[in-house]
Amino acid sequence: MFPKVVRNVFTVGGLTAFSRVLGLVREMLQSRLIGAGIEQSAFTLAFALPNMARKLFGEGALTAAFVPVFKGEVERGEVESARRLARAVITLVMLILGSAVVLVLVGLSVWQDLRPETGDGTLTRTELTVKLVKILFPYVIFICGAAFGMGVLNALGRFVEGAFMPAFLNIVWIAALAALCFFPGLAVSTRIQVVSLAILLGGVAQMAFLFRCMRKRGLSGLISLRGLRGSWRDEKFRLVWQNTALAAVGAGAVQVNYLLDQVLGQCAAPWAAGVIGYAERLMDLPLGVVGVAFGTVLLPTFSGHFAKGDAAGAGACLKKSLLQMTALMLPASVVTFFCAPWIVWLIYEGNAFDATATVRVARALSVYGLGLCFFAAQKCLIPFFQAQGDMKTPLRVSAETVVLNAVLNVLAVVFLPVEWRHVGLAGSTSLCSLVGCLLFLRALRAFRLPSARKM
Repeated sequence: MFPKVVRNVFTVGGLTAFSRVLGLVREMLQSRLIGAGIEQSAFTLAFALPNMARKLFGEGALTAAFVPVFKGEVERGEVESARRLARAVITLVMLILGSAVVLVLVGLSVWQDLRPETGDGTLTRTELTVKLVKILFPYVIFICGAAFGMGVLNALGRFVEGAFMPAFLNIVWIAALAALCFFPGLAVSTRIQVVSLAILLGGVAQMAFLFRCMRKRGLSGLISLRGLRGSWRDEKFRLVWQNTALAAVGAGAVQVNYLLDQVLGQCAAPWAAGVIGYAERLMDLPLGVVGVAFGTVLLPTFSGHFAKGDAAGAGACLKKSLLQMTALMLPASVVTFFCAPWIVWLIYEGNAFDATATVRVARALSVYGLGLCFFAAQKCLIPFFQAQGDMKTPLRVSAETVVLNAVLNVLAVVFLPVEWRHVGLAGSTSLCSLVGCLLFLRALRAFRLPSARKM
């Protein structure tokens, strides 16, 4: 069974690597056209909101709750029941997200109407952030729909389509940045708004692609109000939302903390949130190729083991996955820590991105490099608990690390020099990822495998 897991990991990792390379090209263009100033900080904060919702209703809490139940139905041969469950869940998700988007857009429009104008026609950082939120927030509908489709296809053993999906966003994003090169006179605030519109278009392409793939697998007519009729009488439907609520509390705590990081970054320095965003995107390359690939494959794999009552097989798969992942991520961690200045200089520096920005991003990237193995390890550990329907352990661990991270972040902003505050924020994230891994490993000690001593 594990060779199949490795094969799927390399498939997902290879396609993710393709997407990350496109992302690297995207970041090289954006750093030169946008820079690391207040426009990038406004964009980073605005984009954090749909990303937070994506974690709750996309590949985060909902997928973690849905995939084990859906996979269990597939393993028992209840294909039609699995289809009905998928239709009911995605329809309700779209209704919830659509309503949330409308409320947010109306609320922001009212705020803009009531706020007095600056008078000189320029946008303050707050005004630009609000403007970008209005453009980017509808993206959550499309990316959550795409993430749900990816979870369904992964549960059916189809990993290629979901792994290729992020490339659509990067292609549209790069096209927008390339087009901006022909308009050098545009203000940076206008450029970032064009980029935001491109992201929204990329989200539409992502969801359309995944829904087309699901139709090929016999899951057509997914969004239908008729699919909701009588769904609350279905025990499996209620179980999905019960587990989603538990997982969402944990994921929500993490995302609120992430949003707090962004806000504290704004307090640390006007450029800090943008600088941290650039460093995080560089971390996405190794983490996405290896850590996310393992996490994507392991959730349906563990779910299949537990659905068949094979707890020992799930435990053996977890141990081997952690060893394989560490062997791959440790060299990346060492290179990132020691070579951060050269990496940032090579990828980002030029035009609007100056040498000072390079130093700032490199400092954060070095500290993130220390936590790279721990970030990836959690991608293996969390699905092991979620596949059993155990949402309480990830919830407890996330709550404890969130509190620790918030305290450390506040201390960093208050006591560190201005040029090092963002480094303290990055260091807090890396330290908390280590603490999270230790807490998960402690929880695993209470998990008794039938043949644990023989493995």
